[in-house]
Formats: sequence, C-alpha cells, structure tokens
Amino acid sequence: MAKLKVVITDYEYSSLKIEQEMLAPLEVEFVAAQCRTEEEVIRAASDADGILNQYAPVSARVIDRLERCKVISRYGVGVNTIDLEAATAKGIIVANCTDYCMDEVADHAMALLLASARKVALLDASVKRGSWDYKKAVPLFRLRGKILGLVGFGKIPRNLCRKAQAFGLTVAAFDPYVGDDIFRYYGVERVELDELCRRADFLSVHAPLTPSTRGMIGPGQFRLMKPEAVLINTSRGPLVNEEALIRALETSQIAGAALDVLEQEPIAPDNPLRGMDQVILNPHVAWYSEESEKELKTKVARNVADVLSGFYPDYLANPEVKAKVKLKTKPSSGDLTR
Repeated sequence: MAKLKVVITDYEYSSLKIEQEMLAPLEVEFVAAQCRTEEEVIRAASDADGILNQYAPVSARVIDRLERCKVISRYGVGVNTIDLEAATAKGIIVANCTDYCMDEVADHAMALLLASARKVALLDASVKRGSWDYKKAVPLFRLRGKILGLVGFGKIPRNLCRKAQAFGLTVAAFDPYVGDDIFRYYGVERVELDELCRRADFLSVHAPLTPSTRGMIGPGQFRLMKPEAVLINTSRGPLVNEEALIRALETSQIAGAALDVLEQEPIAPDNPLRGMDQVILNPHVAWYSEESEKELKTKVARNVADVLSGFYPDYLANPEVKAKVKLKTKPSSGDLTR
C-alpha cells in the first residue's frame, strides 16, 4: 500500500513539531511548503491524501486537481481560503478549529476597546516624544454606561460580552442566526445592524467572512454611527469596507478605530491608516497565546489524522459531505489540548 502523504500548503510557525507528532502514528510522508498561489498549491499537494492550510488559496481550480485528497484542515476558525462547495462536491472533508482562541480574541478586543477609550496609544506616543500633558487626550469619556455593539454573537463575542459587562458597559448585538434565548441568557439586547450602528459607542466586529458579509460595515453604516464612536475589528479585515472607514475617519464621521485585521495583510506602506493618531493597528495577533497556538496546531493536525484513520473529525466545516463520505464517528476524545 502506498504511503499516505500530508502536505502543509503554508505556515508562519517556527516549528511543525506538534503536527509531525500528531501524524507520526500514521507514518505519513510529511511535506511542508510555503505556497502563495493556486499553481504552487497544485504542484505541492496534487497527490496529497491530507492537506493542512493556513492562507494559501485552495480554490475550486485547486480542488479539481487534487487526485486523492480526503481532508483539508485549516489553521483557524474561518475557512474562507477553501472553496467549501467544490470540496464537498468532490467528497473532500473540510475541517477547522472553532474554539481554540475564544479567550484570546475576546481579551484582545477588550484591550483594544480600553486602549481606545483611554487613548493609551496616543498618550504613550506623546510622552515618548517629550510631552507630559494629559490634555493631548481630550476628550475622554467615562466607560460605564456606554454601549458596546457586537456585530455577530457567536462564541467569541459572547465571551467578550461578559468582560465588557464587568466594566459597566451595556451590550447590544446583531446576529440573525442566534436564538432569542441566547440573547436573554447573556442579558444582551437584539437589534438590527443599522440600529446597532446608530447606538453603539464601540462597534466590535465578530462575523464570519462570507460573500454576504464582505464589506458589511460600509459607507451606509459609518454615516449612521456617532461621531464619538470607535470601530473595533478582531475578526476579518474584508468585513469592513476600508476605503469607507478611511473616509469616515478623515471626515470625523467616527472618532477612531482599533484594527487587528485589515483588507490587505500585511498593511501597505502607503495605507492612510498608518498615519492616523486615532487608529490603533495590530498585526493580526488577537488569536495568539502560547496556549492557543499549541491548541490550534494540535486540533488541526488531529482533524487530518482522524480522517486518514477512518473517522469524522471533531471540527467538520462541511457536514453536507457526509452524503458522499461514510466514516466512523469517534468515541468521546476528552481534552483535545493534551
């Protein structure tokens, strides 16, 4: 029997030891690549049985050229790098990791909110330039009683909700896919997106990136927002129309933004956001802690190992594929982070 082959299309980690250890019992041929284009993915992975993917495009064209692939597992919650429909049609299981960084992203969003509210980055830069003047931050407003608007109310924004409520923030959210019972349980008001934009002092984006959510925060939403409002995005850059955001900041339609993600990553040298004192920029780091990275790598590799061992993975992103692929359901696996 031919040896199984697992290909990592691309990665930004310093080590792949965890992935190799997870797959070692299967005695696979393990290939690490750094693909950037569809053509590079095809060359590296056309004969792979399993694929680990970070940012490289696994498009319908790529999937069409996969000769024996059974599973594609993505490092992350979103699967926007993979054509789910094409994979499902070909009987390829797509897996992800939906719960590895809930605390980290919620903590980071809260940190960006607090830093924006107290203008921490602005004052830090001012002091380092030799100024010692609190008036550089005027005006500052009391946080208690302000409204945090959540665009999306999945696991991460629910986690953020509890942290924000502890600071005295009132929380409202927009999410047409979450039941009223969840909103009631968390003490969060359900509102439509436009109403959320009108009322929020801090608008924090947590929606998945899909064709329907791309650019969902655009010119119309910025026109509705308060001039004191701050936009926070720790989800996906393309959810926000960046051109409209820049225009809203330049014209003082909103007061500021705190962005861990952008439409183009890394940020372009000439992006106007880089020169705006009212904007905090981070390099897509909200997901990261030593613990969350270990958990992510473990679970993503285990997805591949499970499928190649004849089991459905714990994190199945395209359940419709079960109509084409008949595997066993795993017994309870306990703590997957160990």
